[in-house]
Amino acid sequence: MTRISLAPLGRLCAVGLLLTVGGCGALRSTGTPPPAFYALDSARIETAVARPAPATSSKAAPALIVNPPRAAAGFDSQRILYVREPHQLEYFAHSEWVDTPARMLAPLIVFAAENSGTFRSVMLAPTAAAGDLRLDTEIVRLQQEFASQPSRVHFTLRAHLVDNTTRRVLAWRVFDESVAAATEDPYGGVVAANRAVQTVLEQLAGFCATAAAQWQPATPVLP
Repeated sequence: MTRISLAPLGRLCAVGLLLTVGGCGALRSTGTPPPAFYALDSARIETAVARPAPATSSKAAPALIVNPPRAAAGFDSQRILYVREPHQLEYFAHSEWVDTPARMLAPLIVFAAENSGTFRSVMLAPTAAAGDLRLDTEIVRLQQEFASQPSRVHFTLRAHLVDNTTRRVLAWRVFDESVAAATEDPYGGVVAANRAVQTVLEQLAGFCATAAAQWQPATPVLP
């Protein structure tokens, strides 16, 4: 009866196992890296540090309702946009916003309006509270543009201030800001985007203050 030695077979199995484990390690080491997440938040932090708390507004000052910002098509996702060719929007593969720019912008607008000291109160819709004025905004553009060096982040915001009682538009304006990026990568664009947003929010607060100063409460109609 012929005996078959199992030693060579065992050695082959061991070599195969090592190759399999090594192959899995190689796959893990060269796999797709997880995305990096970034936020729009420096406008709140830097403004709070740079300015003292505003004086309490008088009871005669209007109350402001801030509607959640809208975003133009293409700018309503968490993906970070950049442009190399006119009219062609591209996305960074491994960098994203922690939320959509519109949702991140909403509390920053409320903070900027509150910090202006113009309004009796500032509330983000939806809310059960009544407001005298309403602020509607739309992100028209937020993108890093590589057409020149250094690249620049371009942020455009459209705003309407509306009398809540009469539904009349008191004032409207398009804010447009461009900030150079310190580095030619997504992080450089994020830093520049925060600077652009901060500048626009300061301008937006001034715009609201000027328009609100000209507002007069509607005269109630007597029966």
